[in-house]
Amino acid sequence: MNIGDAASASGVSAKMIRHYEEIGLIPAASRSDSGYRTYAERDVHLLRFIRQGRLLGFSMKQIAELIGLWLDQSRPSSKVKQLALTHIAELDDKIKELQAMKGTLEQLACHCHGDARPECPILDGLAKHSVLSQKFVEEKR
Repeated sequence: MNIGDAASASGVSAKMIRHYEEIGLIPAASRSDSGYRTYAERDVHLLRFIRQGRLLGFSMKQIAELIGLWLDQSRPSSKVKQLALTHIAELDDKIKELQAMKGTLEQLACHCHGDARPECPILDGLAKHSVLSQKFVEEKR
């Protein structure tokens, strides 16, 4: 199949397929006599695997590791589990950061009258570098 068909079948855009090939995440596609990329069902399966990894928030480096583990039939599952647990910890950190951002914005919005007055605690808060970064420092402790 051509790149458009592979994109449709995998849910990965043609642009991203080219990018994955460029960075070495997927092997270079075979080429037709006219020079167009061609893909087999195996390639589409790999692209779906990458898409699922991206949907779960894995980094490209982590996905490369997962692909290596997936293709290695003698891999210990403990390596896969460790990679997943590490990612879960990263997600937990990200959730804490997002909760801190949300809390800061809620606090700023609560103090804003939201009327015709020009005074705005939200804009004042955004202008103060310390109000946002200090909240993250406190949350990390």
